[in-house]
Amino acid sequence: MTAQIDQFQAIVISRAAHRLAAEGRPIIHMEFGQPSTGAPRGAIEAAHRILDTDPMGYWESTALQQRIARHYLECYSVELDPEQVVLTCGASPALVLALSCLFAPRDRVAVARPGYVAYRNTLRALHMEPVELACGEAERYQLTAHALEVLEPAPAGIIIASPANPTGTIVAPDEMAAIARVCRSRGIRIVSDEIYHGLTYTGPARSMLEHDSDVLVVNSFSKYFSMAGWRLGWLVVPPDLVAQARALSGNLFLTPPSLAQHAGLAAFDCREELQGHVRTYAHNRELLLNALPELGLQRIAPPDGAFYIYADIGHLTDDTIGFCSRLLEETGVATAPGVDFDPVDGNRFIRFSFAVSTDRIQRAIELMVPWFRAQPQR
Repeated sequence: MTAQIDQFQAIVISRAAHRLAAEGRPIIHMEFGQPSTGAPRGAIEAAHRILDTDPMGYWESTALQQRIARHYLECYSVELDPEQVVLTCGASPALVLALSCLFAPRDRVAVARPGYVAYRNTLRALHMEPVELACGEAERYQLTAHALEVLEPAPAGIIIASPANPTGTIVAPDEMAAIARVCRSRGIRIVSDEIYHGLTYTGPARSMLEHDSDVLVVNSFSKYFSMAGWRLGWLVVPPDLVAQARALSGNLFLTPPSLAQHAGLAAFDCREELQGHVRTYAHNRELLLNALPELGLQRIAPPDGAFYIYADIGHLTDDTIGFCSRLLEETGVATAPGVDFDPVDGNRFIRFSFAVSTDRIQRAIELMVPWFRAQPQR
């Protein structure tokens, strides 16, 4: 039977936003989690050189695998064989590979609710069963060791993200260690989505690999490295799954774009420019946090990292799809409805992305303050 996949409502909002832009309306895109900046200068320069000298083809860069392995040693004190790094066409194929390596159809995999919509839908597409665990303010919108310890029956696995989408929350190191312990004791395999590492504001994000060497880690050049359109990511797998992961990757996806791999290697040497982006996001975050009281928004998830604010607008609506559609039509500000991330309670949440330029954030605030104030309360 064909898997039933939910519509991604942020894409619906984005299509409407682009339609309005084509009609000449000024639009501020805060609906997607993608940087408004392009690839760092050094990456672009490397790409230009390769275009002039290399015909390219199906290829996996050994140098990039080695550089990523070095990154784990430098940032997390985790030693990897470069062969454990499987290069992918972004984080989405890496997630498909991770789930396909670990689980079979009908396996149960736990995820946080709210959480990234593609976790739920990718599991369904692979005929696995997402087990969504409600995570609210008390849990800082994250999976906890206790929730996994009492979950019966034990799931085959979990997907954990720190920082998370849509909330930006980070799992504390002691809680991460506790989750790893519970999963080991109950035979639960871990897929750790670390795509927002490098984008933190309250302290560094730690890798789950620091607590368990059998974890599969998903990451990408799309967020911190500002290279979403280059479609380049990676999956870290334990040694015993390298052959299986490479067999799946070769058959399903071949290799990532050769040009992107050359550019990605150069991007590791562009830290000063990339940290400048992080400083911009931090400033945007403060502007938006300071504006929330003027918008009448009092309850939000702690935005420790990533570039999102997930806010409760239940006092204004129980239909965030309609709310976000009206906000777009009447102000030109595109946002993401919470139902993408939480099919149960997300009808009263909205997600703002602050990955746009600072002037766009300032203009969005100017437009949204009077609009939110004019909305009747329920």
